[in-house]
Amino acid sequence: MREGSLEAPIRKPIKWETQDFFNEEKLDVELRRVFDVCHGCRRCFNICESFPRLFDLIDESANGELDTVDSAHFPQIVEACTLCDMCFMTKCPYVPPHEFDIDFPHLMLRFRAIELKKNKVSWIKKRISDTDLNGKLGCYFSGILNKFLECGNRVTRSILQTFLGIHQNAILPTYEEKRFTEQVRQSAIKPNNTVPAKGRKVVMYATCFAEYNNSKIGLAAKAVLEKNGVQTEVVYPKCCGMPQLEYGDLAGVAKRAEEISVILRDWIDKGYDIVTVVPSCALMLKFEWPLILPNNQDVEKLSNSVYDITEYLVDISKNEGLAEGMSPIGDITVHISCHSRAQNIGQKGAEVLHKIPDTQVTVLDQCSGHGGTWGVMKENYEVSLKVGKPVARKVSRNITENIVSECPLARDHILHGLELLVDTPPTISIARHPIELVAQAYGLNGFGKQGNL
Repeated sequence: MREGSLEAPIRKPIKWETQDFFNEEKLDVELRRVFDVCHGCRRCFNICESFPRLFDLIDESANGELDTVDSAHFPQIVEACTLCDMCFMTKCPYVPPHEFDIDFPHLMLRFRAIELKKNKVSWIKKRISDTDLNGKLGCYFSGILNKFLECGNRVTRSILQTFLGIHQNAILPTYEEKRFTEQVRQSAIKPNNTVPAKGRKVVMYATCFAEYNNSKIGLAAKAVLEKNGVQTEVVYPKCCGMPQLEYGDLAGVAKRAEEISVILRDWIDKGYDIVTVVPSCALMLKFEWPLILPNNQDVEKLSNSVYDITEYLVDISKNEGLAEGMSPIGDITVHISCHSRAQNIGQKGAEVLHKIPDTQVTVLDQCSGHGGTWGVMKENYEVSLKVGKPVARKVSRNITENIVSECPLARDHILHGLELLVDTPPTISIARHPIELVAQAYGLNGFGKQGNL
């Protein structure tokens, strides 16, 4: 037996269709086995709030060991996990292929799946996680709803906190007046046929965030791809299921994976690559779906054809070369999100931004603390700020003109933390994602420069 492993982590399929997966006694045995290994190692103490909670429970128990910790305390450990995968990817020396076979995030997922089966997941949590229904209604009523969601609107935000449990100070995404796919249908931009990458074909999986909340990211990605000669189509069948995964709805995610993979398979068969503009969705298509449906050939084919947008641009850069014509736009701070890192593709957002001439790029690779829908809830809001405070503090020491993240929600959360650290909010570019800065550097229409924090 080895003390640890230096080999690359290997994820195993999630056995959610077996009876043992939902056996509570066997779950408790596995929780105690894993928690005891974590207690003996403690390398992950600074990843998130789950591990400090676990270690505090053990240290404050009768004999300072796990065997005197009541299982009734375990839910608070599970609740603090955001499924960021950083413990699995970067910290734990006992992940497969090590014989201890530790996969902490998927163990937390198993706990949540059992809670869902026992009807312990609230209707409110399910309702908030229905991004497609929220998005359709949000876009239809965007003029009214966006004012309703503003942090400065104390009356309406108090209502949200009282009835939905969303913290009144949490930054919430706004909604577009027109959905991204509707805007794309009105554009007639053709790819540039004079550049090295001409002939490539891409289908952008729009993601719910670009579709409903921030079409600028999708429009920037499409414009940059076409600037580089890539024929670009856009589809959005439905959300990838990451919000549902957060509360353990594995059957629901599997159904989405089956439906979406069939649609995208047809494009792959016609020679198209699949590109996403939000890393959480790329992670789902590449890794989580194949672990949930390991025998589905459509899911497997899709997982081998998916790129994150910055990953795809780096691939063009290394093979054909990016189109010329980018101009300096000012120094940049780029946050590499947890779900970008979990793809194990490197710092592709930073690599792309380094292609902009005369530009200093500062990289942040710690967790923002946002955690999707997790971080906006009243019970998690303060913890989310605590987890993200080290990143916000680094930004406060060196505020650049442009601050972006491969996860736009993480970027907004970092700036929210920054607001709490500085007396006077600085003027910062309105761009949220690295692809918007690339579009700006190319001088593409519609991608401006300045805004307010």
